[in-house]
Amino acid sequence: MKDIMTKFIKNKTTKILTCSIAIILANIAQSHAAVVPPGTQLADKQEIVRNNGSFPASLDVHKVESNVELNIIHDFFDGLVYTDSTGNIVPRLAESWETKDNQTWIFHIRKGSKWSDGSPITAHDVVFSWQRLLDPEIGSPYSSYLGSAFVVNANDILSGKKKKQELGVKATDDFTLEVKLEKPVAYLLQMLTHPTLVPISEKAVKKYGDKWMQPDVFVSSGAFKLSEWKVNENVVGVRNPQYWDDKNTVINKVTYLSLVSEKADLNRYLAGEIDITQSIALDSFASLKKKLGDQVHIAPMLSTYYYVFNTKKPPFDDVRVRQALSLAVDRDVIADKVLGQGQRPAYDIIPPNTGGFNLIPPEAASWTQEQRIKKARELLNEAGFNQDNPLQFNLLYNTREAHKKIAIAVTSMWKKHLGVQANLQNQEWKVMLDNMHQNKFDVVRYAWTADYNSPMSFLDTFITGSSHNIPLYENSEFDQMVIKAGETNDIIYYQKAMNIFTNDMPIIPIYYYVSNKLVKPYVGGLYINPMDYISTKDLYIIKH
Repeated sequence: MKDIMTKFIKNKTTKILTCSIAIILANIAQSHAAVVPPGTQLADKQEIVRNNGSFPASLDVHKVESNVELNIIHDFFDGLVYTDSTGNIVPRLAESWETKDNQTWIFHIRKGSKWSDGSPITAHDVVFSWQRLLDPEIGSPYSSYLGSAFVVNANDILSGKKKKQELGVKATDDFTLEVKLEKPVAYLLQMLTHPTLVPISEKAVKKYGDKWMQPDVFVSSGAFKLSEWKVNENVVGVRNPQYWDDKNTVINKVTYLSLVSEKADLNRYLAGEIDITQSIALDSFASLKKKLGDQVHIAPMLSTYYYVFNTKKPPFDDVRVRQALSLAVDRDVIADKVLGQGQRPAYDIIPPNTGGFNLIPPEAASWTQEQRIKKARELLNEAGFNQDNPLQFNLLYNTREAHKKIAIAVTSMWKKHLGVQANLQNQEWKVMLDNMHQNKFDVVRYAWTADYNSPMSFLDTFITGSSHNIPLYENSEFDQMVIKAGETNDIIYYQKAMNIFTNDMPIIPIYYYVSNKLVKPYVGGLYINPMDYISTKDLYIIKH
């Protein structure tokens, strides 16, 4: 990616960083703040209600993994840097940075930035937070993230070979952070935009332990701080007057509802109780598009919906079974008929144009569905499953209407074309996550939204030993191709890695997401980024 700090030379296969990155001063606050057009009349009450879809399992940055939690963390905490609406990296808690080789990076923490309790934010907080991310007692789902960024000793700390104090991150003084990598990583700044790397207050965590997230002692660094936490109802954030860019924040209060039902989400929106829905109910989409017009917001996402195989459990340790079940899924029917909101069929894990790359899809993507079904029957028969010995297993998904409709459609396809009996199991989000991470499933619904705009954000998820490798997939050749891709940012290695992965089929890619929300016409400043985050601090309520 090209951003304000870097210059690239591009050819057919590579993007090579050619210039060292100089110090970038941060006198550009307007690039990451609410921009109210001249003449706009603001409402007296600057409060907004968003449906978050589910109730967060936690707001501990190091104990969460989904957008259910990260949506809120994104509003409550600042990272070192962030990506603006034009794709440029902009300063946040780091007001400037420098590197000569993309391997040793120096970040200068914004002096005067404070935690919501009024204490200063320092480089020591970053060191503490990143070390805590690797702590096995914390058990972060993102514990391998720093290893993926090749931070010195991150993987050895994670495997217990070294102590967390040996991590290649140190505070050379209160406001200077040094990050050392095992090798040059040109896309490090993109990786730093992910919410899992936002610093948390060392003082607060050491003082309150696991209770640091409770509203009466919660400490944040972003435009909002926690005010209310009503289990299975809502989370409320109020404006943080200590925020370094508070003068450019307009919204005073944001409420995140936990409505799982899309119908309830819609009904409360129509009743004027919600300003931004979490999504749009499938049954209502066409009529709402016609009736509400500009209130329907559709945006492309770097996100893939898929089913995960438990590759360590027979018969899903047999690649023929996995390939057969994948081939029998008619993605066009799912995308166009079951969903019909602009989603695109997916035949591999990486959405088109991720990181500016357009990879060649697998051969089966160009086949007719009849050809795919024929091949699927052959593979399943070779694996020993037929009319006399039908394949049976459980398909697990978390409770939500869209997931149920997709599951019913897919299992019907398997039954009709392959004689496969897949039994549907639905569980609440947190219960499903627990069972998934304990390997208690046959096939489970999951999805991945890019942590940063690069194919690496999808591929390194499935490297052997990754904390996000839900199917427990292992292929050393795939691992090597992903490593080479990370070193070179070369499309050749991305393509080779994806080809290996698609052939092994540890997951069934089904469709690429779009963000679809209803937004009241009086909500100004809306921008939905490709990872589906909305920055509440950029919003404002127009008089209506």
